[in-house]
Amino acid sequence: MSNKLNHSMSLASPDAFHISTKQKFALGIGLVGLLILALALFNVNLPNTALFLTLAIGLISVGIVVYSREAYLTKLEGIKNDGTWFKSISSRGFWGWALGIILTSFYIVLYFYPQYLGLAKDGAPNTGLVGLFDPLSNLLSGRNASQWFVYGSLYTIAILAFGYKFILKYRHNRYQQIRTMSVMFFQLGFAFLIPEFMYVMNNDLPYYDLKSVWPLNYYLFDEWSVKGFLSNGNLGLALIIFGIVSTFLITPILTYKYGKRWYCSWVCGCGGLAETAGDSFRQLSSKKLSAWKLERWLIHTVLVFSVVMTTAMVYSYLGKDSNNFWLTRDVFITSVIVFLTIIFAAVMYFRGKELGKDAKAGAIGYAVVIALLLFMHFTSTTEQLFFVKGTALRSTYGIYIGSIFSGVIGTGFYPILGSRSWCRFGCPMAAILGFQQRMFSKFRITTNGGQCISCGNCSNSCEMGIDVRAYAQKGENIVRSSCVGCGVCSAVCPRGVLKLENDSMEGRINPTEVLLGNDVDLMDFVNKK
Repeated sequence: MSNKLNHSMSLASPDAFHISTKQKFALGIGLVGLLILALALFNVNLPNTALFLTLAIGLISVGIVVYSREAYLTKLEGIKNDGTWFKSISSRGFWGWALGIILTSFYIVLYFYPQYLGLAKDGAPNTGLVGLFDPLSNLLSGRNASQWFVYGSLYTIAILAFGYKFILKYRHNRYQQIRTMSVMFFQLGFAFLIPEFMYVMNNDLPYYDLKSVWPLNYYLFDEWSVKGFLSNGNLGLALIIFGIVSTFLITPILTYKYGKRWYCSWVCGCGGLAETAGDSFRQLSSKKLSAWKLERWLIHTVLVFSVVMTTAMVYSYLGKDSNNFWLTRDVFITSVIVFLTIIFAAVMYFRGKELGKDAKAGAIGYAVVIALLLFMHFTSTTEQLFFVKGTALRSTYGIYIGSIFSGVIGTGFYPILGSRSWCRFGCPMAAILGFQQRMFSKFRITTNGGQCISCGNCSNSCEMGIDVRAYAQKGENIVRSSCVGCGVCSAVCPRGVLKLENDSMEGRINPTEVLLGNDVDLMDFVNKK
């Protein structure tokens, strides 16, 4: 531990951020690993791809581990926010913008121009970056790599390596350690390894990430996916049933008991990458009121789009003749409308008063969905929905939501918009879980306003743009649809003001009331508090 004294009296340290010799060494070997990937990307002929791939992955991982150990194990346990706003990469400086441009460019090429990564066509051998990952893909599943395998590999490496960094940074908090190990486990096992092993056991079975739930898993109900599952007997049917049960039964139950954190902070790969590789950018999430208003409209608009497009996608490959289809278009669209109406009626009846002005927005959203579904039903033909070919319509959702929003913007903009811009503004799964959390979950973050010193650590660390300090100052419980329950606000609080709790529904939402001296029920009111 360094004994060097800093004699500066400045509150905003004027000194440049320094790194140790060991950290410089770690950066060096990490950059060598990235250089190997860059050489492969530019089609440099590497003589032994298995060896060079191992070197690249090993050097990058070791570099991150060594850098992290030097950064955090040389200091005492506790809050590590020092220097965050003085680093170019984490304060929208030159290196932050440069990284954002590089990541965004990579995602654009990955989704729309995979041939530039070396993806071959018509049975030709892969080259470039994709060809570099062929040995690993053949080892796991006996087939050459695709651009998605390359992406999945890099994604998993990032979560594992930066997850270790996150554990060291928050080693004073048991909740953060367990939560991070959970997302590392689910990414490595359920998102990366198990789908590869499933391909080995049955290569006709469609790709299936067991932890990915509709509407995040938008391809589950596509025609090719459904036919692929049904053609694989009981296993395929079981996976379809599991997907439906996960969406309509398992998800609401777990959200009721634990809030949306069970998925967004413990299981989801998008959240896992944001919490680990994106941790350095969490403070960039805007806390402005305008950003919160945009968030509410945008994420629920995406949800409406997801519901309509998924319904249209299934509707497009159904028929009208009950002799040929056990589920006809008429029965399907009627079932969807009835289901949505029951949910809307239940929310208005049990939570209408609590929602207040938001009930009007909810009614508008419900009316728009029903109107679009009815319009689709009465104007559809065998080939067209919304006056567009069904095949083109089915690909629209995947392109605009699955690719552009979640990938190009959601991850590429980490250094600019913060680590959870996708989760906050665009993820339909987060919207559904947030709705469930707000309406009937037992989860809340309780606050002790008397202990709050208004340091702002909590708000600064909230990647979902919640001004946590405003709640803490009033001693008000935090019950927000957008809160993913990551618990970092609690982990960085120096006074123990914030606590994540699962309790009864009663008293879960307690806005600060003004107590009047002539209130005849004053004592009864205070006792209930």
